[in-house]
Amino acid sequence: MRVTNDTTDRLTPMAVMILALLREGDMHPYEMVRLMRARRDERLLSITNGTLYHTVGRLQRAGLIDEVGSDRDGNRPERTTYSLTDAGRDALITWLRRELSIIDRPTEFRIALAEAHNLESADVIEALRLRRAALDEGHVSHRDGLVIARRTGVPEQVLVEFERQEVLLDAELRWLDSLIDRLEAEEFPWGPSTFEYSDRYRAQRKAAQQ
Repeated sequence: MRVTNDTTDRLTPMAVMILALLREGDMHPYEMVRLMRARRDERLLSITNGTLYHTVGRLQRAGLIDEVGSDRDGNRPERTTYSLTDAGRDALITWLRRELSIIDRPTEFRIALAEAHNLESADVIEALRLRRAALDEGHVSHRDGLVIARRTGVPEQVLVEFERQEVLLDAELRWLDSLIDRLEAEEFPWGPSTFEYSDRYRAQRKAAQQ
């Protein structure tokens, strides 16, 4: 199945999180919910069982994930296990590359940044450089606009929001420069296979499977 722009455009933040989870390995929705909560993903999006199960169904119908089995443990309801398809992997990577570079979708950017380890470092660096260029343009515009406004006597009380935005843009640019430098210097391991065998990762997966 070929991934189209329409397929990628329709991915919600929850859908992206599910695709990223399944890249770690096959799992059932109950495990997905438990892992998200163990990792404090509520800071990024609202996590409800209903939304997650609904999203799983949509991803399966779109061919991005597929059923690989089911099991029943005692009196618990039957649990269906899902796997990431090649199309799902491609959709995840395409979405992450795009959203890392876009500056006017803050919710999507936070999700993309949280899941950026699913990309190779070269892809992350390229996307963040595009983001930096766009942010720098906005930063210059805000900074110059403030200078002109103050020079022409615009009251300071109506400029506080512009001032805040200029400060935030400056801070993000400095953070981006630092992150890009660290990635280029390979100061820490990066990529989808670098953390999966850690003790913390194994403990989270084991707890979520209970």
